[in-house]
Amino acid sequence: MERQEALALRKDYFMPCVQHFYKDPPLFVRGDMQYLYDEQGKKYLDFFAGVSVMNCGHSNPFITERVVAQLGKLQHLTNVYLTEPVLRLAGRLAQVMPGELSNSFFCNSGSEANEGALLLARIVTGKRKFIALKTGLHGRTYLTMAVTGIPMWRADPFLPDDFYFANNAEDVIAFLEKDRDIAAFICEPLQGNGGIRPVPPDFFRTIAGPLKAHGALLIADEVQSGFARTGKMFAVEHYGVVPDIMTMSKALGNGIPIAAFASSRETALQFTRPSASTLGGNPVSASAALAVLDYIEKEELCARAGELGAYLRSCLESLAANFPVIKEVRGKGLMLGMELAPDAGSAGSTAAETAAGSTATRSAEAAALTDHILEELKERGIILGKNGLDRNVLAFQPPLVINRGDIDFLAGNLETILRRL
Repeated sequence: MERQEALALRKDYFMPCVQHFYKDPPLFVRGDMQYLYDEQGKKYLDFFAGVSVMNCGHSNPFITERVVAQLGKLQHLTNVYLTEPVLRLAGRLAQVMPGELSNSFFCNSGSEANEGALLLARIVTGKRKFIALKTGLHGRTYLTMAVTGIPMWRADPFLPDDFYFANNAEDVIAFLEKDRDIAAFICEPLQGNGGIRPVPPDFFRTIAGPLKAHGALLIADEVQSGFARTGKMFAVEHYGVVPDIMTMSKALGNGIPIAAFASSRETALQFTRPSASTLGGNPVSASAALAVLDYIEKEELCARAGELGAYLRSCLESLAANFPVIKEVRGKGLMLGMELAPDAGSAGSTAAETAAGSTATRSAEAAALTDHILEELKERGIILGKNGLDRNVLAFQPPLVINRGDIDFLAGNLETILRRL
């Protein structure tokens, strides 16, 4: 397929809510570990990993061979039947999850996992409402969109009002004291779409006591940050806390759709009313997930993400020291963000004009600059992501199989682009 044909088909048959990053988007036809190839054979270094999905690399033979073998034996049975892969996966997850988390419900996407976690919290507590962070994103289903604070992802004009949005730990505590009908607080320990924002070091310790005292649960959304991405198996482990419920997806299947929400056995035993997922944890996706866990362990990807993440961060912070347009570098492991903030002032503007339009102008200029850098990197054979409330954060979330040479290639090209601004 030619690129123009692909663009025409997308325009004619996709819903317009599905957009792409580039003015001239590549048509990708092949992937090989940390690299992608378009229809013309051009090679790209992937530094976004399908939004933290391909932690183990594209078409990783270690995983692909296991998936193909399972396809040849048993492709699908719903989870009301016994199949070996998903049972082994449930046991394996219990070994790698923090604390007493042990019982899993398998589904297909992060949105489903978070929806299920919110439902479980209501069942267990007998309460209705939720607290979430203003810069969080938890999905596109009814409840998950309701607890999503980023305006651009709140597409439903008739969302419920059973939630509160917090800026910080103090807000969470205040909402708990104000309303005794809080079932849970849901939070990404390291926010993805909110701009690669880790919660403060003492955040969970501060809210743990009040949550327990008010009978509310803690839900950790690890959809983007799980499976070695941050230098630990799950980002919440950086904070020394065990959530009541944890959700996961994306990298668990390394491109094969699978998700789950998990809790302690004590909590899980309260979920007794009938529920099932037709495709959740089918033999193929479960086999992929088992291979992912084996590969993470075999290749020591947690340690690798920590080591390479520190090196990448040092490179980005070096750029930040030399280019004032870089406001901040933040994140953990190989989940880092670089926020851009160009000066919105323009020659000839009055003070009143500058003040009146400063916020909107800065946001627009920052978003435009981010898009410009993405385009320039793409032309140089590098795929990078973006996020943030103003879409002004460059997102560095590569496959965890990259090497120092890849980081040097990225940093060198990024420096050249910044110098030419």
